[in-house]
Amino acid sequence: MMMDYRLEAVHEVMFAMWASRSKATRSFERCAQGEMFVLRELAFQGSRTPSQLAEAMGATSGRISTILAGLGRKGWIMRTADPDDRRSVVIALSDAGWRAFREHGDKLVARLEWVFTQMGETRTRDFTALLAEFMTYLSICEPDAPAPTEEQVRAAFTRSHRLHERMLEMAREGGACAMGPPLADGAQDATDG
Repeated sequence: MMMDYRLEAVHEVMFAMWASRSKATRSFERCAQGEMFVLRELAFQGSRTPSQLAEAMGATSGRISTILAGLGRKGWIMRTADPDDRRSVVIALSDAGWRAFREHGDKLVARLEWVFTQMGETRTRDFTALLAEFMTYLSICEPDAPAPTEEQVRAAFTRSHRLHERMLEMAREGGACAMGPPLADGAQDATDG
C-alpha cells in the first residue's frame, strides 16, 4: 500500500528535524530558546516589556526573568521605566547587546552560506520559499486546538510578510547579517502589538 504524500512528508520532516541533528543544529535550537531569541526579538521588534518577551517566546515570566538577568549581567540589555505603566520596565538592547547580536548573526550567516553554496541557487531559493510557507503555517498550529481558520492563516501570512520586509530592510541598512542599528525613535512597526 502506498503512503499518502502528507504522511510521508510528516515522516520526512520529523527525520530531518530529529534524526539529522548536528552540533550546529543543537546550538541554533538553544539560541532559539534563550538569550539569542530575546536579543533577536529586541532587534527586530524594538523595546519590549518582559511580558511581551514571554508571550513572543511562549515562556513563563520566570523563564524570561532568568534570561533577562543573564543578559543584564553581560551588559547586553538596558532597563527603563515603561512610559505607559511606571510599575513595569521596558527592555532594549544596549550597544554591547547589538554587538553580540551582530557577532552571533555573522557566525550563523557564514554557516548557512556554506550550506546554500552546497545546495546551489535554484534549490536554495525553492527551499527558502517553501520553508517560509511551512513555518508560517506551523506557527499557528497548536497540538490540542482545532485547525486554524482562514482568518488566522491570513493574519499569520500578513505578519510573516511584514517581518520579512523588516528583515530585508535591516539587511540593506546593516549588511549581510541583517543586524543593523536600532530604528530611529517612532519608526517601530506600530502593528506589532
